[in-house]
Amino acid sequence: MPLGLLGPGDLSCDITHLGQEITPVNDGSATVCDLAGRSCKPCEGGVPPLDDQEVRGMAKQTPGWEVIDGRVTRQFEFKDHYQTMGFVNAVAWISHTENHHPDLEVGYNTCRVSYWTHAVDGLTENDFICAAKVGALIA
Repeated sequence: MPLGLLGPGDLSCDITHLGQEITPVNDGSATVCDLAGRSCKPCEGGVPPLDDQEVRGMAKQTPGWEVIDGRVTRQFEFKDHYQTMGFVNAVAWISHTENHHPDLEVGYNTCRVSYWTHAVDGLTENDFICAAKVGALIA
């Protein structure tokens, strides 16, 4: 099904790990599927952002995403505006479901998605969970 024709019922992303417990590997990291299978935890501040080592570890689990200026960011390109808007709506659904919202920069056939946690003025695991879920939309 073309991305532009996705509906809310089509956003399972075929991730077989959804809803399962996460088992860390020896270095304490998880796989992309593990991140996409997690749910965001409420964040009202009062917790520290991830440190540089934690950010590097999480970044390895979200291929295609970059950490730029304290945000985890990725640019997506599409065939046309219709597909771009279908993607934007799918990202909005993830954002609503996780209650964690990115900054979006939308063009005719592009969308730049940037996550960071405003409440801690930095990156948290929630940012990488959402990045993995968004990345799974096009995997």
